Amino acid sequence: MSSWWPPPTASSSARRSRARDSRSSLQGLMMPDSKRPRVALVHDWLVQQGGAERVLKCLHEMWPDAPIYTLVYDEGRAPAWLRDCDVRTTYIQRWPGAKRHHKLLLSFMPRAWEALDLTEYDLVISSCASCCKGVLTRPDATHICCCYSPTRYVWDLYYEYLAGAGAIKRLFMPRIIHKVRMWDFLAAQRVDEFVVDSDFVGKRVEKFYRRHATTIYPGVDIDKQEVRDTPEDYYLVVSRFVGYKRVDIAVDACNRLGRKLVVIGSGGEDEERLRASAGPTVRFLGRVSDEEMREWYAGARAFLFPGMEDYGLTPVEAMAAGVPVLAYGKGGALETVSDGRTGLFFYQQDADGLCACIERFEAEGVSLSRQEIHEYSKRFSEANFVKEFRAFVDKTLEERKA
Repeated sequence: MSSWWPPPTASSSARRSRARDSRSSLQGLMMPDSKRPRVALVHDWLVQQGGAERVLKCLHEMWPDAPIYTLVYDEGRAPAWLRDCDVRTTYIQRWPGAKRHHKLLLSFMPRAWEALDLTEYDLVISSCASCCKGVLTRPDATHICCCYSPTRYVWDLYYEYLAGAGAIKRLFMPRIIHKVRMWDFLAAQRVDEFVVDSDFVGKRVEKFYRRHATTIYPGVDIDKQEVRDTPEDYYLVVSRFVGYKRVDIAVDACNRLGRKLVVIGSGGEDEERLRASAGPTVRFLGRVSDEEMREWYAGARAFLFPGMEDYGLTPVEAMAAGVPVLAYGKGGALETVSDGRTGLFFYQQDADGLCACIERFEAEGVSLSRQEIHEYSKRFSEANFVKEFRAFVDKTLEERKA
């Protein structure tokens, strides 16, 4: 193994101190138990680790006694922190193969979500990029949907998903999609308030659901992340391996330029193909611990973000480590990365575009130091998200009382 592969080490005492400070700051924002309504959290499915699951963790820390309802739960692939939670699944959990092939069950999801009895809860918060916003609540209950996107494979990315789908999906999706699309629109009308993670998503919520949405940027635990003045000689990607994230662009670009690339993540239909395409300077690490992840962030020369994301927590995590971000210039990245200051954009979404961006970065860099990039990232902190989301919930509940 080449000498550059081992992750740089960090001070364990410094990490423990930052973690204590972070927990204290969040606890100070919590509402006393006596004032809390009965709350339920709802999440599409728990079979992976991604940005949506990190937001769910933050919601769980705000309402630690709230059960988490989900379509299916795979303990082996879901985040480890869920093992201490009250996770409740739909009846689809009992179906053979459902945990692995839940996306093939799109036509069954509406009935499964509507079968959940949530009548005991005063406040339901759905964490949704698919169908879980369709749960039924009491007329006097409040349903706030944290919407990461209108259901992608139902609306704006339907034709892209269909073109890349396997034979089974291509056979059945055109037959069911119209009814699912109608149900998804009606389900969105049951939501009392929408919160979105970017203005980019908010515009699509208005377009497809005809609903207003309030933007509250999800945050990361800024204070846990170490900042190093001198990076290692590698670029970094953190992602699941699904088509729209375009990890292939990063792999192809680093193959061409001979640049060292570390890819962290697992899961998705493109994983095998991407691993096979990797040259000698590209290494796939799979899943790593949070501590290892922070170390890889801290040592990276720059973070590569070639997909068009609705928001994207990983660029924020990179900037928290003081790491510049080289991102495709569309979508949520336009709201988090400052072009020329904390990163650079490229506008041709292919390996040629990213190669040119990498070469420009190596020649010109960005205007802010790594410490200044870290300071910039604080506007996207977890503490800010908790404060703003709590205030939004309180305001919504107060208005509905009137």
